[in-house]
Amino acid sequence: MKVGVLTGGGDCPGLNAVIRAIVYKGITRYGYDVQGIYEGWKGLLNGGRVAPLALEDVSGILATGGTILKTSRTNPFAIRDGLKKVRKNIDKYGFDALIAIGGEDTLGVAAKLNKAGIKIVGVPKTIDNDVAGTDQTFGFDTAVQIATEAIDRVRSTAEAHNRVVLVEVMGRHAGWIAVKSGIAGGANMILVPEYPVDVNKVMTSIVKRHARGEPSSVIVVAEGAKLKNPKGKGVDMTVTEDKDEFGHKRLGGIAMALSLIIEEMTGFECRNVILGHIQRGGTPTATDRVLSTRYGVTAIDLVHKKQFGKMTALRGTKIVAAPLSAATKSPRTIDKEFYQIAEVFFG
Repeated sequence: MKVGVLTGGGDCPGLNAVIRAIVYKGITRYGYDVQGIYEGWKGLLNGGRVAPLALEDVSGILATGGTILKTSRTNPFAIRDGLKKVRKNIDKYGFDALIAIGGEDTLGVAAKLNKAGIKIVGVPKTIDNDVAGTDQTFGFDTAVQIATEAIDRVRSTAEAHNRVVLVEVMGRHAGWIAVKSGIAGGANMILVPEYPVDVNKVMTSIVKRHARGEPSSVIVVAEGAKLKNPKGKGVDMTVTEDKDEFGHKRLGGIAMALSLIIEEMTGFECRNVILGHIQRGGTPTATDRVLSTRYGVTAIDLVHKKQFGKMTALRGTKIVAAPLSAATKSPRTIDKEFYQIAEVFFG
């Protein structure tokens, strides 16, 4: 059997570990011909680079960040005759099955292709940890560790200068990175997309800390966080008009905007740190290496069992098969009970 493997969307720590696991078990256990499709759906759409993946090609990549297969944010269904072109190239390369590794958008394309009769299995990926249908995605643990270390480092300089420092982390629809790194790093306030916060509450927290002899504050902000307007509705301060092929606007900059508001309303000196792609790059944690490996092994098993239209998923401590359609449901967000743990330390 010839199996094509691709990675789509943003890069993520652990992608190479998934590829490595697919190749190792695919070749050594099943005797499959595993082929790498470069640049995600773009490569399959345009008939780009496709090459065999041998054991020596994946040796030593377990701890390497990024993806050896490259990636892109390409939506075949947003392009004229996209499905037709994909089918043509699947036939051209003789693929018997595909494994797509990606987030909601990549797996959404996979689900549509499966409905169109293409044999495909998915592996959920995103550092935001917001893909529905699985308890955790790989790359998330690494992002939290990086953000927590940044918060620890920022705190010492905030205390030295009696400053308010805002740390902006990734999280378009869900504030998992913000809330977990914020709790782990002892943040004085955490702002997430799920629960818009009144700007006056932020100011009150800072002023109260200053009054009791704590003149510095560290606030963690998810890039998609919203502030309440006077009517109580969440206002997105960070959206630009540019959109990708899946209709997503670029986010970023709420920390800078909020720091200016804080300075104006309180008179306290503020700084902001935007971690951005630092959260995506570099070596995956041990937790992510193990989870990625388990996902990869299960993905090739699903192909062997002909369980197409499925994706790997973590449920509790077990890796199971879930419908690809599960990934296209509403994003997996933070429940109020979990966020209330963080709120204990906002005063």
